[in-house]
Amino acid sequence: MRPRILCVSFSPIHADSRVLRQIELLAGRGEVTTVGYGPAPKGAARHIQVPDDAASLPQTPLGVARLALRRHRGVELKSPGEKAVLAEVVASGHYDLVVANDARALPLAFAADGDKVYADMHEWAPEERSTIFVWRVLVGPYMEHLCRTYLPRVDAVTSVSSGLSKLYADTYELTTETVRNSADFREDLAPSPVDPERIRLVHSGTADVERNIMELIEATESLGDRFSLDLYLLEVPGGHLAEIKARAATSPRVTVHDPVPPATLPTVLNQYDLGVFLYPLQTLSHLYHLPNKFFDFVQARLGLVFSPAPEIEDYIGRYELGLITPDTTADGLVSALRDLTVDDVQRFKQASDRSARELSSEPDRATQDALIGRLLADG
Repeated sequence: MRPRILCVSFSPIHADSRVLRQIELLAGRGEVTTVGYGPAPKGAARHIQVPDDAASLPQTPLGVARLALRRHRGVELKSPGEKAVLAEVVASGHYDLVVANDARALPLAFAADGDKVYADMHEWAPEERSTIFVWRVLVGPYMEHLCRTYLPRVDAVTSVSSGLSKLYADTYELTTETVRNSADFREDLAPSPVDPERIRLVHSGTADVERNIMELIEATESLGDRFSLDLYLLEVPGGHLAEIKARAATSPRVTVHDPVPPATLPTVLNQYDLGVFLYPLQTLSHLYHLPNKFFDFVQARLGLVFSPAPEIEDYIGRYELGLITPDTTADGLVSALRDLTVDDVQRFKQASDRSARELSSEPDRATQDALIGRLLADG
């Protein structure tokens, strides 16, 4: 009989690249039941769907009051999302392995009947959204409580960068491993030619205020006709997509596109030259970030231009993938790109091509698959 595995993620799993890669590995090891928003993801034998309108954090006056008073034990399993699926999860039977994606999934993972629990921590949970005041005051301490309560009890912990893995290990006295948000290797792609008259910049991601997209537009205008900028943006709560579109409409060299599914994103990005990202480091998650777009740009065979961050600087320097800007401002991006030559851009794109397999999901899949195999064997 194949092992039974439960995978919990308070995200729309069918559109969550990291969790989908995880489920693919889990399905290779056993029968997978998933818990999350949206329809059943590929690879799931059974799906317990969290209602779209059921939040994963408390919304009632009592729940908010408990958060404010730091009565965190009384908050666990009380959010609308948790309450909606708790009975079904508990009744679904015994599992050989339970996987919790992020801190908010930990109480439900431990409420299930499982032999082993594996926590995949995508961000630094205590500061995940701490740039938002209400989140920082009410939710951040709860995330810290969940980490301190449950992480020492799990059987394995991974995170998305070596910096975050070390932070979890040092803070909560854990053994951790790193599974990056790397994209699948695209053997079918190669660097596209560089037009000597136009260097094409591109950015993909959420239309979040903290992503400095307005600075990207301002820098493109300052750089003159030799540069253009294309934006593939996903609208998010609290974002400013409408404002970005209005600003871009004033520039003939800036174009805003609809978002592209993760699986096809490298193919779409391949027509461009440089992937750009300016990211102010306001939290520890920001400091140690190693985002999906970094790996998407590599698979698209682009040169990379990123603002400073320890692991980003290490990867770009080690693989000679591109440039680090002096800061996160439009002026900083202009100073990094102003004297760039076509030969420079071609060299960066060729470096991405050479590094694409090593910086793909293949090594990360191997790390995660070995971890899953160990846990099931131990169980």
